[in-house]
Amino acid sequence: MFKSLSIALTMSLLGLWGSSPVLAESPWVVYEPPAGSSHGKSIVLVSGDEEYRSEETIPALGKILAAHHGFRCTVLFAVDPKTGEIDPNRQDNIPGLEALDTAHLLILFTRFRNLPDEQMKHIVDYVESGRPIIGLRTATHAFRIPGKRKYARYDFRSKSWEGGFGRQVLGETWIAHHGHHGHESTRGIIAPSAKDHPIVSGIEDGDIWGPTDVYRVRLPLPKTCRPLVLGQVLTGMKPSDPPVTGRKNDPMMPIAWTNEYLAPNGRKARIVTTTMGAAQDFSSEGLRRLLVNATFWALGMEKRITPGLEVELVGTFHALPFGNHRFRKGVRPSDHAWKASSETRQAQ
Repeated sequence: MFKSLSIALTMSLLGLWGSSPVLAESPWVVYEPPAGSSHGKSIVLVSGDEEYRSEETIPALGKILAAHHGFRCTVLFAVDPKTGEIDPNRQDNIPGLEALDTAHLLILFTRFRNLPDEQMKHIVDYVESGRPIIGLRTATHAFRIPGKRKYARYDFRSKSWEGGFGRQVLGETWIAHHGHHGHESTRGIIAPSAKDHPIVSGIEDGDIWGPTDVYRVRLPLPKTCRPLVLGQVLTGMKPSDPPVTGRKNDPMMPIAWTNEYLAPNGRKARIVTTTMGAAQDFSSEGLRRLLVNATFWALGMEKRITPGLEVELVGTFHALPFGNHRFRKGVRPSDHAWKASSETRQAQ
């Protein structure tokens, strides 16, 4: 069913890279869809968080969307400009954001980024254009920008734009851990009012599970939001563990929802947010299905959603446990390029 997937590494570099000899390669990666499968949609997937291994989730999702579903996926990383290596702790540099200027969808998984104005402008222009966005886990607190900076309103603590990007665009900002972080995992339960929504097509209660804990949100969510999946807090770190009793599950917090964001130009953007998405969470077939379905829905292509859309991982995926400073050292964006000797065969 699937033809071989070619990988194109974009070779133009941002001016900030200078002439360092280690940067003779692109600081991002592009996954081109198989020949004849493209439907002309371009997705930019942005990683950059210190704790939940977005630098692993985001390229794995990009490969699925390109290889199985015909999207052109540009994957961006937090990069150390001196070494050219992926460094999730580097909060001020995500090269390649200009790809958003012509993108049809933004998938964002960042945390506490304080990007320079010239990089941040591409994100802001995209948001204000009213194009769709999918936010994962820490995207609710994607930005931490000091008050005197040009785009400080995007800060998750913003007072002038209450709750910043998270609250205003995605539907919620960072509030707190609801489950016991590192001790109580999450089981996804389909919200009763969403059982017929295209995004949860093919997903049953319990299909979504992850070791990350449920995030707290303020209930009810804004009136423009619609809960899709509720997070059942479990007593332990296995999918078979029973739920905790008491207030943590009464009521359950939404862990996935849609929002309708009204952009300054009057356009209403389709937004999907999930507070799951760590690399270990992404091992869950149910979560991968949620994100693939969400991609089609956000792009207005919900008629293509079926319960059996392909969500198999492409190539090797070994998720590291979440935790600060636990990322793989020495990895470069080019290390996420398609490995013709192994991954191409798996996409055929």
